[in-house]
Amino acid sequence: MSIFRRAKNADINEGVKTAGTTKGSLLIDVRSEQEYAEGHIPGSINIPAERLSLMEKQTPDKTTPLFLYCRTGARSARGAKLLKKAGYHQVLDIGGIHGWRGKTEKGPVT
Repeated sequence: MSIFRRAKNADINEGVKTAGTTKGSLLIDVRSEQEYAEGHIPGSINIPAERLSLMEKQTPDKTTPLFLYCRTGARSARGAKLLKKAGYHQVLDIGGIHGWRGKTEKGPVT
C-alpha cells in the first residue's frame, strides 16, 4: 500500500521520517509566515495555506511527493485536499506540529 493512501490519524513524527527518506519530496509547513518564523521543522519550506493555489508555479511536476503539516492538522488536511484536486498524485497530510517530538528551527521564510 502506498504511503499516500494511508488511513487518517497522521503521525507527524512518522511523516517527517518518511519525507526524509522519500526521494524528491517536499516537507511543507502551511502555517503563516509568522508561525513558521516562530518555529518550524528543519528542512521544511513555508507555503501558507492561502497560497497553495500557486503551487503549480513553484512545483509544476505533479508527481512530486508532498508532505504537509500545520499547527493542529486542520489546514494541512484542507491543503492536501486542494492539491489532490489540482492533480498532485502524492500528497500526504502528516498532521500538526503540536505533536512533533523533534527539534524546531526559528527564523524567517527563506
